[in-house]
Amino acid sequence: MAKVSREFQIFAKPIGAVCNLDCAYCYYLKKEQLYPGSNSFRMSEEVLESYIVQQIEIAPGDEVLFSWHGGEATLLGLDYFRRIVELERKHCPAGKRIANGIQTNGVLLNDEWCDFFAAEKFGVGLSVDGPAHLHDAFRVTKGQEPTHRRVIESYRMLRRRGIPVDLLCVVHAGNVKHPLDVYRFFKEIGAQYLSFIPLVEPRPDLPGGVGERSVPSAAFGEFLSAIYDEWVRHDIGRIMVQIFEEAARPAFGLRHSLCIFRHHCGDVPVIEHNGDFYQCDHFVTPEHRLGNILSTPLGEMIDSPAQEAFGRAKQEKLPRYCRECEVLEMCNGGCPKDRIIQTPEGEPGLNYLCAGYRLFFNHCRPYTQRMAQLTWAGKQPEQLMDNLREEKARAMPRAGRNDPCPCGSGRKFKKCCMTN
Repeated sequence: MAKVSREFQIFAKPIGAVCNLDCAYCYYLKKEQLYPGSNSFRMSEEVLESYIVQQIEIAPGDEVLFSWHGGEATLLGLDYFRRIVELERKHCPAGKRIANGIQTNGVLLNDEWCDFFAAEKFGVGLSVDGPAHLHDAFRVTKGQEPTHRRVIESYRMLRRRGIPVDLLCVVHAGNVKHPLDVYRFFKEIGAQYLSFIPLVEPRPDLPGGVGERSVPSAAFGEFLSAIYDEWVRHDIGRIMVQIFEEAARPAFGLRHSLCIFRHHCGDVPVIEHNGDFYQCDHFVTPEHRLGNILSTPLGEMIDSPAQEAFGRAKQEKLPRYCRECEVLEMCNGGCPKDRIIQTPEGEPGLNYLCAGYRLFFNHCRPYTQRMAQLTWAGKQPEQLMDNLREEKARAMPRAGRNDPCPCGSGRKFKKCCMTN
């Protein structure tokens, strides 16, 4: 089987949409309805081995990344994942390296799971929406019981073993009002990697076009900007915040690594529990199913004209309003799943999050440019923190409480550096 023409990351769903939680905003639980006659959502040995073999064979580079998602993949049990590792070793040729990552809600993790992840060098994505009162608003069990305490226990077990943990925080209408409470909570627990995922629930029947849990667009931009102001002064190089890293990439002349901000998409398809191939995790629908890996080679579907057209459509359908935007290179229209509103001129296809992205990217751009300039001068981006503190110290005697902050954030001094 030939290697594919580009890098890709497959979200493998070895238990489909089955989950032990009942998170109110989950977009994937309803995907069980795609398989109404299924008695089991457990990926069979035949499908599992075929998937592992094919992904190893078509991987264009020396490292082969397997990303295990759900639903909640740990419901399969630890022995299932031991079998995954056995199959990877069985089929991995000399010169290739296998890497594994798993996305989990953390509720079922224990010492045995964590020892396995450490021994097999798994990366772990863990869903946490901030402090308990914000997290437990939506992330509950099937019996509607809170989960925060159990999740944080799992996080601490993982970190004690030195396992890299990417904390995924869904930003919704509740926690968006408390940016610094959310961020400082993550700092207190020693977060190293942090991703903020905006919740957008399309509801064409409602006036705003989204459900009430959805994050207000402008509020999302303010949320990110407030956290960025603290991060850029205290935490560069200490906490990797995914969207902050992405915002800086254009200034450094780098291609976006996150699919939602790339010019084209289609590099993160899905393999469902029965081997069905879907074009994207947010487009697991019948019209976006390209085939099944037991009958159509995986590489053929990844490199298919249909998949390439799906990826190109992101750029080709970009509204004029976006093409003329001053932060286009930082955003590229965002994820197509969120392009559900009209531009001011009435053209369809504008991202619901446009106002928030535009606010945030304009806010952080002066800092990303300064970090890039430091790098080009042979210095570390972290030096920006020292520079900002020195500028603050020089400016403080001249800045009144209600004056624009000397750091250039656009906020009043009393709402910005005066409080840091």
